[in-house]
Amino acid sequence: MKINKCNNYLFLHLLLLFYSLTGVCSKLAGRAVFLSPSFFFWYGSMIAILVVYAVGWQQVLKRMPLSTAFANKAVTLAWSLVLGVLIFNEQLKLSQIAGCLLAVLGVIIFVLPAKEDKANDE
Repeated sequence: MKINKCNNYLFLHLLLLFYSLTGVCSKLAGRAVFLSPSFFFWYGSMIAILVVYAVGWQQVLKRMPLSTAFANKAVTLAWSLVLGVLIFNEQLKLSQIAGCLLAVLGVIIFVLPAKEDKANDE
């Protein structure tokens, strides 16, 4: 049972990482000449990612409560920062790191009580 729950969270977080790639595609489309083949490639890639994400999100909602899944969406901030550093060589500011840590901490705080509540219900 715990392995299945871990797999659900792993799937969710991989899906959110994939969703974060829309920001990369958007930035690359913005750098391309408007209506050029490169622009259409990156813009189309962004739309394709969103389609796959929408299907994956429906699968996530079959396996966990909406409130839990939606609270975990905050980790896309962390993935966006990581992708910005790795792909665009962006420099992180302390305020960005602090904000990201606060968002992830909020997710952890939200998810932990749900585990305790379930243990009390059983």
